[in-house]
Order: sequence, then C-alpha cells, then structure tokens
Amino acid sequence: MPGYQVVITCGYAEPGGSTVFGDIGLSRLTEAGLSWRVLDDAVEELRPEQLDGADAVLVLGHERVTAASIPASGRLRHVARFGAGFDAVDVDACTRRGVVVTTTPEAVRGPVADSVVALLYALSHNLVMKDRLVREGRWGERGAWQGPGLEGATVGIVGLGGIGMETARRVRALGLRVLGYNRSDRGRAAAELGVATLPLADVLGQSDYVVVTVAGNSGTRNLIGEKELALMRPSARLINVARGSVVDEEALIARLRDGKLAGAGLDVFAEEPLKPGSLLTTLDTVVLAPHSLCWTDRFSAAVSASALDSLIAVSRGQQPGTALNTPESERTTR
Repeated sequence: MPGYQVVITCGYAEPGGSTVFGDIGLSRLTEAGLSWRVLDDAVEELRPEQLDGADAVLVLGHERVTAASIPASGRLRHVARFGAGFDAVDVDACTRRGVVVTTTPEAVRGPVADSVVALLYALSHNLVMKDRLVREGRWGERGAWQGPGLEGATVGIVGLGGIGMETARRVRALGLRVLGYNRSDRGRAAAELGVATLPLADVLGQSDYVVVTVAGNSGTRNLIGEKELALMRPSARLINVARGSVVDEEALIARLRDGKLAGAGLDVFAEEPLKPGSLLTTLDTVVLAPHSLCWTDRFSAAVSASALDSLIAVSRGQQPGTALNTPESERTTR
C-alpha cells in the first residue's frame, strides 16, 4: 500500500532501526512498500501527536497505548505488539476506534517455556548461590547449599494458555508430575498432556514448584496474594514468568524472609526495572532475571517474523491470525 507509514517505539530501538533484540528485519517492511521510522521520544504512554500520520505502530517495549494515544484523524489502523503480552494496550478502545491489535503469541511460547525449565534447574540445584560461592572464594560452604533436585517433584502451572501448555509439555518430558489451574476450562487439552487440572488452592498446596504463566490484566492482579502464598508448602518454590502484577511482591518477600517459602525464580516484577535496593536482591534463595530470560537469537527471529508478518498483512487489508480484536469499522462493512 503506497504511503503506508509504520512508526516504531524507541525505548528498545535506535533511529537507524537497530534494537536490543538485534536486527529484527525491518528491511522486510521496505521491500513490501511500507515506510518506517523510529520515534524520537521514549515515553511510558504514547501520545497522539507521536502517532499522527501513522498507519501502524510497532510497540517494541512496554509503552502503553490508551484511548488518549489514538489520533483523532482516524488514520491509525494497527497496533502491533512485539511479544505476547497486551496488558499495556487498551484493546477495547482500539476496537472502538477501528484499530486492530496484534501480538506474537506462538513465537514466544517455546522460549518462555524453556526459561521456566532453566529456572526449575537453577532453583532445584541452588545454581546461583553455588556460582557465588566459587566467585567469592567460599568453596567450603558448598555443603550448606544442597538443592532439593527435581526427581519426584510436582510442578503446578497457574495459567494453561499457550505458554502454560507449552511449559507443561516440557516439564512432562522431564518425567515430572504436573498439575494445572486455569480460570476457564482447559481440562480436556490438559489431560491429553497428562496434566491434572485442579482448583487453584489444590495446585498451590500440592506443588513443589509453582509456575505462574497467566496473562497480566485487571482480572489477574495479585492472583497470587498473601492468602494464596500461605497455601504453599514452606519447602516450595515460586516461578513467575507472567507479569509482576500477578504476584503480590511484598507478600512474597515477607514469606521468603520468614522462611515460609523456600525460594523463587522471577523474570518479572511489580516495577521494572527492579530498583537496586529491592529486598529481592538480598535474598540468597531467589533467582532474578531482567524480564529477558527467554531472549535468545531464535526468540528474536521468531517474534520479529511474526510482528512483521502482521504489519504487512494489515497494510494489505488482511486480518492476521494473531489479531486480538475485530475493529468496529470492519464489523460495519461486513
């Protein structure tokens, strides 16, 4: 489509198109006849003047797209999220204003599930602490850091969406017992993987490792709060690769400090970046990652391809399979 303009958020990108993910293949847009540019200002919430004259915006980071972000001109047609999460996008507002919203769910499933397995091994073998013992010349303390291992362990997965189910496949392949909880019925699909679905309280109470993979939204805020954490065994460990808002961070810290929870593996936090003075950084039983544990070269390639596919498809008047909504303008013309 001649004159089709794509703007790219600059939090993770440079003016020339290089990004923290490496080369995401923006030349594909040029080859498809689309023009693109990187925004000048890094903001938490996109402003309408930044999107004025644009047909699409590629959101590389966690910039928010609200009703106020959409220009009055009506030209904006597409918000493309680089990743699976869409908690920062007001999908309802986009739908009302004729803007399609896409994410890259299939591209992130495998890499995020692999990051869960990495955290399982790190926690079960106290990997980070053992690394520290060597670096700090504390070799003689290694006997105090025997890990619980994974053999015979039960892993509970909270959220059986695409990432949760992919995680279940990998964990089942390790020969572990897997329990699952989902707010909607996923019993049949879970059973096909050998996963028993139970109420949340039972999953929390029976699991040695609880993995949180639910989407971050208003319905899941503090889904794992003080009451839910109290249901977990003192020997259990919590892994969160969803969103920081899903777990009550203060309640989690309190249980870890009091020894009422054995450990945690966290790739997401209530506030990002995590403040250097956070008590989480002082706990030897916690493994931390900067919301990027799944970032690999294959992750970047797959997510880039999916995001660019959606941008090109919408520019050609097509509705991508990764669309989260059907804009009102499309409904009225069908």
